[in-house]
Amino acid sequence: MDTVHALSEDHAQLAKDLQAKGVKYATGGWIDVNGRSKSKVVPIDHLPQLLAGSERYTPRGMGDLGQMNPYEDECVALPDIDTLQVLPWDRRFAWMAADLAYGGSEPFALCPRSALKKQVQVAADQGLVANLGVETEFYVFKPVEDVTGELVPMAASGRLRPTPAYDLESTLDAMPYLDRMIDAMDELGFGVYSFDHEGGDGQFEFDFGYAPALQTADRISLFRLMARQVAKQCGLMATFMPKPITGGWGSGHHFNMSLEDSTTGLNLFRDADDPTGKGWSKTAYAFTAGMLRHAPAIAAVATPTVNSYKRLAPRLADGSISWAPVWAAYGHNNRSCMVRLPANRPALENRAVDSAANTYLAFALMLAAGLEGVALGLDPGEPAEAATYEWGAGREGAVRLPRTLLEAIDAFDQDPLVHEVFAPQLVSEYSDMRRGEWDSFHAEVTDWERRRYLLDL
Repeated sequence: MDTVHALSEDHAQLAKDLQAKGVKYATGGWIDVNGRSKSKVVPIDHLPQLLAGSERYTPRGMGDLGQMNPYEDECVALPDIDTLQVLPWDRRFAWMAADLAYGGSEPFALCPRSALKKQVQVAADQGLVANLGVETEFYVFKPVEDVTGELVPMAASGRLRPTPAYDLESTLDAMPYLDRMIDAMDELGFGVYSFDHEGGDGQFEFDFGYAPALQTADRISLFRLMARQVAKQCGLMATFMPKPITGGWGSGHHFNMSLEDSTTGLNLFRDADDPTGKGWSKTAYAFTAGMLRHAPAIAAVATPTVNSYKRLAPRLADGSISWAPVWAAYGHNNRSCMVRLPANRPALENRAVDSAANTYLAFALMLAAGLEGVALGLDPGEPAEAATYEWGAGREGAVRLPRTLLEAIDAFDQDPLVHEVFAPQLVSEYSDMRRGEWDSFHAEVTDWERRRYLLDL
């Protein structure tokens, strides 16, 4: 079998060591646009060939990105051996994150991991390490045969009002699943430090240690696979759909970002001499301004589905606030803003990201926007001191986040920074994919429309 690189004796020994531990198979999972691992599976004694680039793919059209093309050259998956993990929930398998190389050499334009690596290198060239932590929220339901039917939480809270958030009894009821997740995450070295029942019935959040951005994005890819697979083993269904229930809370994927000096390890977002007394540096404020400047375009990859904009609204169906941002604003500890400068950690929190986001794509654009803000010395203006939900469209200087996926994709296409960060093929095919998603949704006649118009018009 042809390979891109020469076979390694060290990799052959690694295969033997893994086999002695009961590992039977290896995967080199490249990540599609929806954040799902895609991979062929090889017997463990073929691990050296896998690492040398033996496995080829025709990835266009997978996950709806691009049109399948039967005559173009194949891509080679090149696994990153530093990401190798034996899957705790099924020890027959070893998993690695992989990059896709077109024709076996140049990075494939539609490879999200390669897009993030490019921006991480831009930061590294400036002497910076970009760190990322993610607050992962998702729902767990009892399995359904018909996705249009009723969704039943795995451990119903008893309809607690106004919300089951932080309810300990609800968390304890869900421990048969949560406990298995924690055991797996601990074995994988995620550094879990808390988990809880979130605001929606059957919604949970796991928080674990931050890391350099690429490592965190790889962890999130593995986390999504793990959450779904462990749920199935428990007879359940996990979903990262941002808002699966009309009256429920949306699932966020909040990014907590920081820059550090690659030589000293010093966090560059903190400064005891901050004139506001909040302890933030000029770098942090400029990074914030960069993200706000490009907020509409960022939405296309941070809130990437039609359903995302059911979450990105000021209020829930019952009229209570959604806790999701709707304005490109920032504030000190203000959870109604897109960017929150929290009091308890030296990282900027982008609360506009949701659980459907591809972490690689979303952070690649966010990092580029923040670095542009730093390079230009941008000023984010005055922080929002109160809830932003009642802001009106006429508020001076205020920019509303997109209300629909179509608005976000239009902004994505028109933003020059997008065309610097992503390859032309990715920009065009991503835009086409998401516009097609919007057109498909917009062509459907919904139950809401029938209830509102059928008998009254």
